[in-house]
Amino acid sequence: MTVPGVRVLLAPETTALVLAAIGVGVACGTLTGLTPGLHANNVALILAGIAPAVPAPPLAVAVAVLATGIVHTFLDIVPSLALGVPDPAMAATALPGHRLVLQGRGREALRLSAIGSATALPVALVVAVPLTAAMVLAWGTIAEVLPVIFGLIIASLIWLETTRRARIGAALTIAASGALGVAVLDVGAAGDLVALGLTADGLLPAGSMFAPLFAGLFGAPVLIDAIGSAGIPPQADAVVAQSRRAVGRAAGVGALAGAVVGYIPGVSSAIAATFALLALDTSDRGGERAFVVAASAVNTSNAIFAIFALYALSDARTGILVAVKRIGAPQSIPIWLAAVAIAAVAGALLVLVVGDRYLAAVGRIDPTWLSVGVLGLLVVLSVVFAGPIGIAVFAASTLIGLVPVRFGARRASCMGVLLVPFAL
Repeated sequence: MTVPGVRVLLAPETTALVLAAIGVGVACGTLTGLTPGLHANNVALILAGIAPAVPAPPLAVAVAVLATGIVHTFLDIVPSLALGVPDPAMAATALPGHRLVLQGRGREALRLSAIGSATALPVALVVAVPLTAAMVLAWGTIAEVLPVIFGLIIASLIWLETTRRARIGAALTIAASGALGVAVLDVGAAGDLVALGLTADGLLPAGSMFAPLFAGLFGAPVLIDAIGSAGIPPQADAVVAQSRRAVGRAAGVGALAGAVVGYIPGVSSAIAATFALLALDTSDRGGERAFVVAASAVNTSNAIFAIFALYALSDARTGILVAVKRIGAPQSIPIWLAAVAIAAVAGALLVLVVGDRYLAAVGRIDPTWLSVGVLGLLVVLSVVFAGPIGIAVFAASTLIGLVPVRFGARRASCMGVLLVPFAL
């Protein structure tokens, strides 16, 4: 088929194979997104480990992994909102999304997240090419000053806290989580811990210390604070209360901030969203709503920028792309981006279809039993991905994760677990 000035090639078999792979990825991303403590990165590494035995071309396996990661970035807000909702008395120190749930605006938060992620996709696609070209030219200089960049991020996380007590809490959290990261992130490598017989030998072919670390730092403390709470209050309508202009600006700035996460390792979506909100007018920051939009936008745009970073810099910045690189699939950027776009549409629709039902179902369960049950699941996942040492790492990271809330500091300071080792 020809169009003036354009040559269009149709490959029905390849198209059908790619669409089937996207469908598998959407299913996996839905599973990882809705399961607390089960991150898409872990599933991606498992898929990479079993890829040689999968009766499909490497390109199809890579597409399935990419679709998994994209759908996960849409759906991971659902359990984040529904699980670990604290007592209203702790609302001031709760996560931004949980504060909306406590106000009865959980359904609105789901839509804000979907809007943020959906808006970030086209913005990232438009700016990814020129930004990647600029990064290729500047990367040599940036790489030399990365320790300084990480140091500035650490200092900013402390300085941006609003009270002296919160700054002390942020500093303690960064120091403690950083020390933990230095101690355990080389488990499984040729480091001192291996000489002591400490290795991340999980039950799956994708042993990873990240599962117990992040489950403890960010998941378990939220669940512990929810024990004995009243659970999810009745949720009101799904109308978005914030103006279109404010939502659009938060999503756009969040999408651009996603480039930082995509190109610079160790920077989380929460950190990028925190800095992104500083770029907005005071009237547009919108508190919890703007944070939910910006964080979701960062999360999704990061997936786009990371693909371009892999192509241009030959460096995988996310677990998803580490898995894709291990698969050894050809770097077919048009097919990859088409898969990302289709998966993103599916993810946005699934948030709306599944999210409300998930909130309602969790609201009918006793919060204490729910929290204890999910904590048990996190312990099991820690063993599955990291072996017996995973329990000790999970316990240590949970204690550290409890610190920022007690001092009224942001939980983003727990990202010292990556920032400090990278800075050193």
